Amino acid sequence: MNASSSSSTPAASGVAATSSSTLTVLGLLAVAVLLVAPFGVYPVFLMKVMCFALFACAFNLMLGYTGLLSFGHAMFFGGSAYICAYTIKEMGFSPELGILAGVVFAAALGFVTGLLAIRRQGIYFAMVTLALAQMFFFFCLQARFTGGEDGLQSVPRRPLFGFIDITQDIHLYYLVLAIFLFGFLVIYRTIHSPFGQVMKAIRENEPRAISLGYRVNQYKLLAFVLSAALSGLAGSTKVLVFQLASLTDVAWQMSGEVILMTLVGGMGTILGPVVGAAVIVTMQNYLAGFGEWVLVIQGTIFVLAVSLFRRGIVGEIIAIAKYYGGRTGN
Repeated sequence: MNASSSSSTPAASGVAATSSSTLTVLGLLAVAVLLVAPFGVYPVFLMKVMCFALFACAFNLMLGYTGLLSFGHAMFFGGSAYICAYTIKEMGFSPELGILAGVVFAAALGFVTGLLAIRRQGIYFAMVTLALAQMFFFFCLQARFTGGEDGLQSVPRRPLFGFIDITQDIHLYYLVLAIFLFGFLVIYRTIHSPFGQVMKAIRENEPRAISLGYRVNQYKLLAFVLSAALSGLAGSTKVLVFQLASLTDVAWQMSGEVILMTLVGGMGTILGPVVGAAVIVTMQNYLAGFGEWVLVIQGTIFVLAVSLFRRGIVGEIIAIAKYYGGRTGN
């Protein structure tokens, strides 16, 4: 028995090392592709994909790894967009300070919202977040500094750190790429940390996590604030890309879109939201000629994805790989 255990331990560690090295190689290849991508694909389209991919990854922290379905994440995405746009346009902030202001606002709003929502579970948690998001939407509609239905337009692209020119799309692309990679790495590190393991424990069996002595509500609140802050980072970055903050960013439809991206790509997977965001944004851009039929097409694809790929696109790929990997091992 001891011999078999000792022989299996090196094998398991070897598999883990191989898997880790494979992921590292794939990650480096993905970064290399992204570095040259703007020379073959429209940079603004790629930047939009990265902004929404970061937004979906932030949302996935709540739904995929903590098991909390929020219908109000648009208020963090759009709220930070308004703050970033206002501080840059009206107060003369530089881009990095505008983004920082948006992220701080989103984190503070997430803290207040989390205090009110995390004591509820299931559909009640979702309804509380939706109600608060709708209140925030009407605030943005009525407040003077948001521009009402017109929003905040023509947000200037001032030099980054006072000397880096981001007025050209190709220059801005690499800033957006750096922000996306930073946010993605923060999420990856969080998921693979002890804190991330507690999040997964809460998702799988909250009463058991409580019985083990974890202060579940504190972990939920911290996860909520982190998710809100990263959503704010995505919203603030989007302002620099489109030079606009509008009511669309805080509408309930935006919360629905990020849920759709997460489910289509694969809830509870690190790459699922990225793939889901790429699929949805691609459809929105290349099917725009169909007008309102885009919503019908999106709905059809969503139904097919849920029916045929219940784990999402990436989730199904992982499941198939594990299945055939297990058969090969046997």
